[in-house]
Amino acid sequence: MDFMKLATERYSVRKFTDKRLEQEVLDKILLCGHIAPTGCNYQPQRILVLNTDESIEKLKKCTKCHFDAPTAILVCYNKDESWVRKYDGALSAPVDASIVTTHMMLMAQSIGVGSCWVMHFDPAKIKEEFNIPNNFIPHALLVMGYPHENSQPLDMHAKVRPLQEVVFYDKF
Repeated sequence: MDFMKLATERYSVRKFTDKRLEQEVLDKILLCGHIAPTGCNYQPQRILVLNTDESIEKLKKCTKCHFDAPTAILVCYNKDESWVRKYDGALSAPVDASIVTTHMMLMAQSIGVGSCWVMHFDPAKIKEEFNIPNNFIPHALLVMGYPHENSQPLDMHAKVRPLQEVVFYDKF
């Protein structure tokens, strides 16, 4: 698929069938996240796959934005394994985890799997429900599955600012 077409057609799916993702489908998505670039190749991402009734029920205690998806991927980062920018101490791990999440989200779209990137979750509750170690920081949640036949993007999906409002050359 042409990348511009993929990027344009991808939207946040909020209505799914109840069919779970098959292991081979998950493997493709996870591999794409695995090969994503990270700061100095530290690979601080830690990925938790939620693909059982039990794990999805636990997830529902942590967010109202689960959209009854049959599968979810929680992307965390290990704060102890991040490249650190020497000028201000900024960690690359949150950026790395976002790149990994984006790779998986786009791979999912390319193989017919819908997803919605969810930031509205309770990190403390997620850590508690899934016994996540203290040095792993929950960063992004991809709820995913096969889009329901009635799934469609929200009206605001196609509304983007003119490029001239967000891109500048040489100075702001």
